[in-house]
Amino acid sequence: MAPGIRTSRFAFALLLLSLAAVRSFSEPARLATIPVLMVSDIHFEPFWDPGKAAQLAAAPASGWRSILTSAPSPDRAAQFDAIQQACHTRGADTSYPLFQSSLNEIKTNVAGAIFVTVSGDLISHSFTCKFGKVFPNATPDEYRAFVEKTIEFVIGSLRAALPGVPVYASLGNNDSDCGDYKLDANSLFLDETGRVLTADVPASESKQARADFAIGGNFSVALPEPFAHARLIVLNDLFMARKYQTCAGKDDSSEATRQIAWLRAELDRARQAKQKVWVMTHIPPGVDAFSTVSKGKNICEGKDPTMFLSSDDLPNALAPYGDVIALAIFAHTHMDEMRLLVPTGAPHPERSVPVKLVPSISPVDGNNPSITVAQVDPRTATMVDYRVIEASNQTGVDTTWAEEYDYAKAYSEPAFSGAAVGNLIGEFRADSGAKLPASQAYMRNYFVGNRASELAPFWPIATCGLTNISAENFKACACGSH
Repeated sequence: MAPGIRTSRFAFALLLLSLAAVRSFSEPARLATIPVLMVSDIHFEPFWDPGKAAQLAAAPASGWRSILTSAPSPDRAAQFDAIQQACHTRGADTSYPLFQSSLNEIKTNVAGAIFVTVSGDLISHSFTCKFGKVFPNATPDEYRAFVEKTIEFVIGSLRAALPGVPVYASLGNNDSDCGDYKLDANSLFLDETGRVLTADVPASESKQARADFAIGGNFSVALPEPFAHARLIVLNDLFMARKYQTCAGKDDSSEATRQIAWLRAELDRARQAKQKVWVMTHIPPGVDAFSTVSKGKNICEGKDPTMFLSSDDLPNALAPYGDVIALAIFAHTHMDEMRLLVPTGAPHPERSVPVKLVPSISPVDGNNPSITVAQVDPRTATMVDYRVIEASNQTGVDTTWAEEYDYAKAYSEPAFSGAAVGNLIGEFRADSGAKLPASQAYMRNYFVGNRASELAPFWPIATCGLTNISAENFKACACGSH
């Protein structure tokens, strides 16, 4: 054999050994992730059996399970239908059987979760109206107590499903003692609800978390081991919502302004401490593209798109912290979505904030209930992958749960990072006909239950909203697309 050939083969063998060594080190690193459970928009319905409502009102939250599992009222369905019609509800939220089915799935198949995020809207839609129909002579204090017990029951049930696992929740626009999109800062409701929602904050941070929550519904907490140098900032962005009013029905932006200052201070502290951060709140920033299109707004002829928030203050506060924020979690739409917050003057995806909108458990919009199980690198707080687990029906009766899709498999991206999300959105924008596999996957997964037709009619406009958060930028993108 010629010496040159022997040398080449020897070099090739060394190369193979080197590749094997690299693989042996890289694969464990890639697989060294931990599970985190993400749920949202539970919208638990305590009036599903109106005949039990009086018992629920009289009992502590710890006694609700025995009441809810008892035999249903003989006319349960008729009573509930009457309340639904009287309150003009658009669909059914999460009944006790459905909630219990989701808890069973969590208990059985998500037992290894390190912590749980619940990104708002714990109580059902039209809660004020339904309560008034069942308790026509109730006082505001009695209403507040019932809301608080409903929230306590939901969070307590999640904690019971995963004993010892911290459950961190933000409030949604429905989670109030005075009605949808209404809330007062420094209220008794926030003080008492904060006792429940900050119960899993470590003792060293508990006092500050309770104090912050009592003011505006916010708190900050160090993520549990094995996370190193990572925090979760929970924000109540109801005060920033386009529809927000005080309990007295007045417009007031003062608490929104204070919250933005609080958020920036928390992010600055995290940056100085070299911490990675997850930010969680309920209502996403940017344009409600679906509402804009469905309402027939001709934004290219001067109409303004429908916005989720009253200003761009929140995305403008988050976007410059791409070096700090590893993930921003929102919800509210009930759909499975992604966004990217790009800092002004630095349009580099790797410096941007990746945003995940968690789909709902509530099937009120016709979607199947779902939970999301993330795989996270605890060293960097990067969400490497996630799976959406879907219910087979919307009732909780004879329901099975199975994987709807896996992010890494569906999109062939190594992580849910700013760079990866930026790559995906770039593909979506370039694929105006939604012909590519990634676009098809996003349309299919957007509405849990595979109703791709939901997004298909306005795909180019919808993709504009994934990075163009301001109304001006969205209009420029959407009108330029046509």
